[in-house]
Order: sequence, then C-alpha cells, then structure tokens
Amino acid sequence: MIRFLPILLAILYALAMYRFSAWRTARELDAKSTPLVDPKLNDMSVKMAKALDLPRIKVHLYEIEPVNGLAAPDGRIFITRGFYNKFRQGAVTAEELASVIAHELGHVALGHSRRRMIDFSGQNALRTALAMVLGRIIPGIGVLIANGLTSLLAARLSRGDEYEADAYAAALLTKAGIGIGPQISLFEKLDALSQNGAGRPPAWLLSHPKTEERVAELRKLQLRWEG
Repeated sequence: MIRFLPILLAILYALAMYRFSAWRTARELDAKSTPLVDPKLNDMSVKMAKALDLPRIKVHLYEIEPVNGLAAPDGRIFITRGFYNKFRQGAVTAEELASVIAHELGHVALGHSRRRMIDFSGQNALRTALAMVLGRIIPGIGVLIANGLTSLLAARLSRGDEYEADAYAAALLTKAGIGIGPQISLFEKLDALSQNGAGRPPAWLLSHPKTEERVAELRKLQLRWEG
C-alpha cells in the first residue's frame, strides 16, 4: 500500500487542483470582464450565430492588455481589451476579430476548454508523482526530468487543440459567408500585434503551433472549400 501512496496522493492533488483552478479562473474572469457590445462587430456575430443555428453569440471583454482570445471552462468566450483596442485602432478588421471568436467557439464546441483545465490538474499530479519516483532513482535531477517530460506532454496536447480549433473556425467562417481569408490575414499579422516574433523557442516546445504552419493548414482548407 505504501508503494502506491505517491500515486494516490497525486490523484487527490489533481482533484483538488482542478476544483481550485476552475474556481480561481471563474472568479478572475467575473471580476475583470463585461459583455462586449459593438455595432461594428454585430454583423459578424449575427452571421456566425445563424450558421450555428443560435439566437446570438455572447462575447465578453476581458480587461487585460495582452492581445488574446480565450474560452473559459464554463463555455464563455472572451476577447482581451488589448485585442479589442487593436480593432478600434484599425489594426484588426471586424472579420479578423470574428475569426478569433470562431476559434474560441471551436475550443468550447470540441471540449478543449474544460479538458485543458482537467489536463492542467492531471499534469500537475503527474509531475508530482514523477518527481517523487525519479527523485529517489536519480537524486538531484529527477525533479528536472519530471518537469521537462510533463511540459513536453502539455505542449503537444495544446498544439493539437489549436489545429482542431483552427479547422472548426475555418468551417464556421466559410458557412457564415465570411471565409477563411480573414483568419489567414490575422495570423500573418499576429506576431507583430502581440510582439512575439523574436526569440521564440522551438515549435515543439510551444503550446501553440508555429504561425506559418497554421497558415499552411488553413490554405489547404481554403483551397478545398473555396476553390
């Protein structure tokens, strides 16, 4: 029984972390967000809602500066204040911002948002269990190996989710009559918008795929669906 104690403790830790992370995320978003209402974006929202047979698509404005969009575990969609400001300044079009919303809708529809929270908790539990085991086998560097292995696993899972959400968004935008073009054009300017272009780590260590690889996949879909 003592042999399995680290695994049991890791499982209990994962459950506790999941509950805490979900609560903390919801509290943070509730405190720093409001409904996003913009007449210039309304036409895009109407088109996508019609394509999904929904009465409307609710989007919230998250009051932080980094350029980003996100989908909460409870299904809510958020655009950051920094991203919205780029739109208001003319650096991003309504169609391009709609592609971000479509991408986040993909994360919700495909179950990524909730699964990521569970994966995050599970990865922490796995890291703890591996650190306990490897720390005994390889004192000194066992913990570092455990951290490296779980980080690689997390990055790979996240990149797969991004490709799936990209494909979902492309299908939705095509059905809504917006097309894949704005999705591609946004990716082509995303590094400049987020000032992330320099000093990036190798693609296999990123939680998101390289931008050029995502664009290449979207062009394949565009060629197939839009001729």
